[in-house]
Amino acid sequence: MKKKILLVTNGCSEAWQTIEYAVWMADVMKTPLTLLGVVEASDEEHPVEAIFSRAVALFQEKKLQYHLQLVNGETEDILSEMKWDKNTYLFIGPLGRSQVRHWLTGRSFRKIMENVPCPIFYVRSARLELEKVLICFGGLNYTAQVEEIGIEIGKLSKAKLTFLHVVPPVESDHLPGQAESHDQENLKDGVSARILKEAQEHAQNNGVSSQVIVRHGNVVQQILEELGTERYDLVCMGSSFSDQESLRHLYAPNVTAEIAEAINAPILTARTA
Repeated sequence: MKKKILLVTNGCSEAWQTIEYAVWMADVMKTPLTLLGVVEASDEEHPVEAIFSRAVALFQEKKLQYHLQLVNGETEDILSEMKWDKNTYLFIGPLGRSQVRHWLTGRSFRKIMENVPCPIFYVRSARLELEKVLICFGGLNYTAQVEEIGIEIGKLSKAKLTFLHVVPPVESDHLPGQAESHDQENLKDGVSARILKEAQEHAQNNGVSSQVIVRHGNVVQQILEELGTERYDLVCMGSSFSDQESLRHLYAPNVTAEIAEAINAPILTARTA
């Protein structure tokens, strides 16, 4: 079934780049786009109608197939109550929440990750055109869908892919001592080496250029260091909510959320299909 994009905004002016990014992606992927405007109680601060008129002009300029919807409520609540299907990609950006609200209720992106089962593009800054895409493995087995989407985007945009595998300290006794390696053959962990090899083969079969980088240490720190080394236009990461039967997401750090909150590059997260 054909993919579709749901672009959600509460009118926050900081999210205009999210709209530009979703429009670019809809054009590249040749998929229809629905713009959902959420009229919140604070609509005077973030007037949805104003951003709608700008967005529609852009849709028409790009000759996109689009639909418009308006609902009342809080964006996080609206998203948690929606019925989702696996063919929808959610695009969302800043909601203009205050620091006090972050302290009291937590960051919106973490709630959205928990409640939205479909792939999510969180965009604070549009980086176009796509030239470099980073797909993070991190030693966790919930990256299958995000790998597939990342390769698809790489193929459509002719971007180069980097598969990043971070070996946490608990595993490092079985691996070489260097902080970084460009050769996955150095991996002693047969499962990780196989997953990376299959990812490169998948990319090659789709005509996408790719490389593998292996880092050792704290997962969040090593991903951020890699992002400080190279300018990536899109970061793809799995979701810790992939396995709802697992208790991992209740006690382990939400690596994807921490990275999303620390960087300005667009980030894609998806649960295992």
